[in-house]
Amino acid sequence: MQIRVRSFWDLNNAVIGLLYSLITAAVFQVFLKFLIGGLRPHFLDACKPDVSLASNQPGSVGSGLNGVGFKQVYYTREICTGDEKEINDSLESFPSGHTTAAFAGFVYLSLYLNAKLKVFSNYHPAMWKLIAIMIPLLGATLIGGALTIDEFHNWYDILAGAIIGTMMAFSSYRMVYAAIWDWRWNHIPLSRAAPFAFNNPELASAVFTRKVGWGSSGGERFHDRWGRHGHGHATSGHHTNDVNNGVFHNGAHNGGIARRPVGGEMV
Repeated sequence: MQIRVRSFWDLNNAVIGLLYSLITAAVFQVFLKFLIGGLRPHFLDACKPDVSLASNQPGSVGSGLNGVGFKQVYYTREICTGDEKEINDSLESFPSGHTTAAFAGFVYLSLYLNAKLKVFSNYHPAMWKLIAIMIPLLGATLIGGALTIDEFHNWYDILAGAIIGTMMAFSSYRMVYAAIWDWRWNHIPLSRAAPFAFNNPELASAVFTRKVGWGSSGGERFHDRWGRHGHGHATSGHHTNDVNNGVFHNGAHNGGIARRPVGGEMV
């Protein structure tokens, strides 16, 4: 689809934004794993506990209060007989790293496709476009759900990972593109060297769709009846407001669509 846009600038921002999302999400969850952690559902299988190793004798394995534990339920890890690496891994459950990465990447992809296909935009798109932006979200959810089935994570580990990944995806996308939900600007990459020009932005046609004038070579600049700027029409002229007949025209001299005020009649 980048072949249609033909812009290295847009491709560069898309890739850099994705890396922002994945890297920040990974760092965030690694700190939480190190500081909080928690037991994985399969901890006992990895630990293979042998309570007979508990001892109160100073200097011996399990010294301290391991001899009795807390109500003979809680013991320190000295009673584990399993593989040390598996035991260490089973103590780092919160949050789910795979779920964090999945949502950081796939939510970012969904936002990107929404902007480029103009799904939530100023016209009624085809259903396949809605499916296209939902497939990444389905993939991220399936990855998170699979980790509960194989007993590697608790449900709250999955939820925390999904929240972290989504938060990083939204933040990273907004860093490299002019908007997230505003369909007029959310497809336009930002520059490091200059502020975004709302009145005449570059790469206004950097979209994957050609519906209702999107992606036309002349850009999609328009002025609404209040003099604000936006995107989404193939016309490049200004609005004209015909006071005599009450009809509101959008770029009528350039083949635009005539509009009427609420409650008015078309003539």
